[in-house]
Amino acid sequence: MAAAARGRLSLYLDLIRWNRPAGWLLLLWPTLGALWFAADGWPGWHLLWVFVLGTFLMRSAGCCINDVADRDFDRHVKRTAQRPVTSGAVSVKEALTLGALLALIAFALVLTTNRLTIVWSFAALAITLAYPFAKRFVSVPQAVLGVAFSFGIPMAFAAVQSAVPAFVVLLLVGNLFWVLAYDTEYAMVDRDDDLKIGMKTSAITFARFDVVAVLLSYAVFLVLWTIAGASRGLGLVFFTAVAVAAAQAVWHWRLIRLRMRNDCFKAFRLNHWLGLTVFVGVVAGYALR
Repeated sequence: MAAAARGRLSLYLDLIRWNRPAGWLLLLWPTLGALWFAADGWPGWHLLWVFVLGTFLMRSAGCCINDVADRDFDRHVKRTAQRPVTSGAVSVKEALTLGALLALIAFALVLTTNRLTIVWSFAALAITLAYPFAKRFVSVPQAVLGVAFSFGIPMAFAAVQSAVPAFVVLLLVGNLFWVLAYDTEYAMVDRDDDLKIGMKTSAITFARFDVVAVLLSYAVFLVLWTIAGASRGLGLVFFTAVAVAAAQAVWHWRLIRLRMRNDCFKAFRLNHWLGLTVFVGVVAGYALR
């Protein structure tokens, strides 16, 4: 029985992408960056842990929901055919139960903040549930994912300030374009398979302009977050971090320009380093201000 339990645990960990942390780190860095902006520096241990754990839990819950929604499509895509739900190793009921449990734990964390953050959490849950189905109807579903992956930003301000000021728009729109950049790289990996099964993605919609769209999206992200940092007087160390992030974006262009599947996937996976670089710039900027 112990061996069977370990086997099920292994499948559940695979379902939530435990051994592929890049996905939740892509969510984490802009959320923590917003937390620092909202607190005008160090936000305190309580909120730090709420948002770190909450981000991990909600991304994991999202994986469960996404895999259930996409199970009939995933079996036709090379990269996803062996996912636990798609292969039948984990049942739909098991995946949904695990997703609901993880979301409830995340909600318990939100309950330790304030009313406005709780209200925003319901909106975040709604977009998390809606995103997997956007790929059937929206020509650029990556934009929907951008909204879903940006909800941590207004929630951070709500938790710290009990308000969501207009300043949040800079961070949120900037992050939305970053998501569009890296998830288009991700979509470029599966473009051939997605065309066969009729899935809608930005890589298909942008067609031969996909690489240009990725570069422009990186540019919008970095410009808007630079404006946000400058408005808070973060200084040279922050601008240096943004410059390093821009250099990484150029490297990503070199990886994706030939549209090779492995190189596009590598570019996607390395995006969390770009996000970390900007976040470190925010933290260092406040520390040295």
